[in-house]
Amino acid sequence: MIKNFTKQCHAVLPIMLMTILFSCKKDHGLHEVPPTITGVTDLTNRGTTLSSVKFGEWIVIKGAHLATTYKVEFNTIVVSDSLYYADDSTVTVKIPANLPDPINNPITVTTKYGTATYGFKIMQPAPIITGFNPEAGLAGDVVTISGNHFNGVTEVKFDNAVATIVSKSNQELKVNVPAGVTSAFITVTTPVGSVTSLTKFGFKYMIYDEKLQTGWSNTSYSATAILNHTTTVKRGTTSISNAYTVGFGGFRLSKATPAVSLTGYTAIKFSVFGGPGTEGKKARVIINGVSTTAFQILLKEGAWSTFEIPLSNFNNPTTLTSFELKEYSGLMVTVYLDDIGLS
Repeated sequence: MIKNFTKQCHAVLPIMLMTILFSCKKDHGLHEVPPTITGVTDLTNRGTTLSSVKFGEWIVIKGAHLATTYKVEFNTIVVSDSLYYADDSTVTVKIPANLPDPINNPITVTTKYGTATYGFKIMQPAPIITGFNPEAGLAGDVVTISGNHFNGVTEVKFDNAVATIVSKSNQELKVNVPAGVTSAFITVTTPVGSVTSLTKFGFKYMIYDEKLQTGWSNTSYSATAILNHTTTVKRGTTSISNAYTVGFGGFRLSKATPAVSLTGYTAIKFSVFGGPGTEGKKARVIINGVSTTAFQILLKEGAWSTFEIPLSNFNNPTTLTSFELKEYSGLMVTVYLDDIGLS
């Protein structure tokens, strides 16, 4: 009986080994296959294939043999392991906030058994301008424009004048001021869109630029103004230091006859640096001594702030006879002013 059992084992064992080997070979062929990508959707409409998406969005990469994904790239930018999840037919992933190209950023998925690349439009957002420096200057001067999403910049304009781009990166542009520009909005254009600065570069008319212009005089009250201060300066070599000696004092500049015609001008523009104790404190901008149309601003301690206030906020005066910055928190503080004029 033992002999028969041994014979039966010898007969069954090869069959079992063949079954195991066949199963392993079949499993090997099923799973060790390179990945494929067939399309991209968003997380909401997973049945609708998209032709493009934007930086920073969550997407679903559809395909096959994706379960062993260990790397996802968007145009050489590798996604953190914590920002994607893969199963056999999908990879859910968050696109990085910034990519090398403004539009063409192919997707590459790498699994244990191979790599698949999918040509796809992943577009950066429209450009953003957060500021520019200096805020005024002459033709040929270099202006640094700060912001984001400048990759692929195609053009920078000062109103309708095209500027020469000196250098460029995703968050900073350096350009030359075009000839003939005195006061203009700056527009940055990329393949995705355009953005225009909220304030103008330069001035059409100066009240204070290194010095008080001819016809203007210091008529401040309850304040001591030094018109050739050289330590805290926004642009150039001098600024105005103004110490309010009494709360609610006024720094004021007045124009002798004739008054300045405001035809062709749209705003009063100036920069203020807040001294100690000024953070969040109030000041009022008064034109022509008319307090009923005063425009209130908040001071920022230890930093320059530039204000460009439309003349419509002052009931559209036709002439300019005085500019006043009145302290309005009842404090004896010091502020610095620079680049005062009209745009």
